[in-house]
Amino acid sequence: MIPEFWPRAQRALARRDPVLAAIMRRHHGAALARRAEPFATLARAIVGQQISVKAAQRVWDRLVAGLGEIAPERVLGASPEALRACGLSARKAEYLVDLARHFADGAIHVARWPQMADEEVIAELTQVRGIGRWTAEMFLIFNLLRPDVYPLDDLGLQRAIRLHYFGGRRVSLARMRRLGERWVPWRSVATWYLWRSLDPLPVEY
Repeated sequence: MIPEFWPRAQRALARRDPVLAAIMRRHHGAALARRAEPFATLARAIVGQQISVKAAQRVWDRLVAGLGEIAPERVLGASPEALRACGLSARKAEYLVDLARHFADGAIHVARWPQMADEEVIAELTQVRGIGRWTAEMFLIFNLLRPDVYPLDDLGLQRAIRLHYFGGRRVSLARMRRLGERWVPWRSVATWYLWRSLDPLPVEY
């Protein structure tokens, strides 16, 4: 499912920002799309923490092969050793199990998320062990398809901004935040294209 706002966001960003316009031309026809149910989206974000897109994909593929399906009951039924054998660190395996328990116990309220503001969803998700703001922001972008998320803690986004806007120089997060103001209310879209500019594989969670 491609977000209904995507073409409108593309047009607005292309008018405002020639750098993004060039990136979008290079990736014509590509778009963000919802790929999975909430649990799988969050699980994939946990897997991807602090590693490259390619490394995360390798671990994810092994996890899918090992579990058969990325679902709370499958995770809870797997041993810690089996999860680590898929390439997860011991800590990420613990985080994945805790996430599965929250879903199995009904401790988080999936049905309410579509009606909640971005910051409200982030506040609820970050009560789960191993889910920080970055992971919650990935969920907002890739599952809830929120249009104006700006995950400045993401190392790939920082790298792309430095490369395309500052000649590769290191700049402060405050300066990156100011740059992002030109993309409101479509910062999720700008972020997705900046990620894509670094890697031929689309970013997915």
